[in-house]
Amino acid sequence: MLIPSFVLCVLDPLAYHSSLLDDPLLWGFKGFPSLDAHLARWVLAAEDICFKNSVLTYFFRLGKCIPITRGAGIYQEYMNEALQCLNNGAWLHTFPEGKVSQEDAPIRRLKWGTASLIVRAHVTPIVLPMVHSGFEEVMPEKFFLDRRPPFPLCNKKIKIMIGKPLEFDIPKMRELAISKSRGDVFSSTTTSRGWPVISSYGLDLDEAAQRYLYSSISDEIQSAMEELRSSLK
Repeated sequence: MLIPSFVLCVLDPLAYHSSLLDDPLLWGFKGFPSLDAHLARWVLAAEDICFKNSVLTYFFRLGKCIPITRGAGIYQEYMNEALQCLNNGAWLHTFPEGKVSQEDAPIRRLKWGTASLIVRAHVTPIVLPMVHSGFEEVMPEKFFLDRRPPFPLCNKKIKIMIGKPLEFDIPKMRELAISKSRGDVFSSTTTSRGWPVISSYGLDLDEAAQRYLYSSISDEIQSAMEELRSSLK
């Protein structure tokens, strides 16, 4: 079982999401400065799981988790908070598939939230793809009566593979997105989501151009992560 994830930052890691323990355990390997709060990552976390009440909210906020509301879109309030973290030079961990998957299957189409952060950041983040296996055995989704175990399971083998950093020429990709999105099938057959026009490098991107750009970035990341996933088998 291989799980993708990545890090955006002025290094941004992306990871495969196989269990609810992926993020906290992923950074516990020897030599990583996980005890230094200033060097610790920020991470996007599901609001309906990690922020159910005031106690959980306080706990996960201390752990530098940013709540994300499922279905609220890529321009929701908390995505702006994640963007601000990148603009401040922090590094951000995201799970681009947007959900837990414990199936040994190719990586699914990536959500566009990560791509939107890459495009909108003041300094284009470097993307560090990561895949791992074994966390699905530490916290299986269907352990007993289709429920998770009350505590993490021990003595499980975990593998982590980190890929080559990905860098994107956003100014060039913006120009291409504007050119390709004008009057093509991609823009004319897709229902509008009411996205705002965004501007950077002197270019305005309407929703059609943003769709093209986010799709291109996500496809490149997905290909890199799938190649990494296949090499870990």
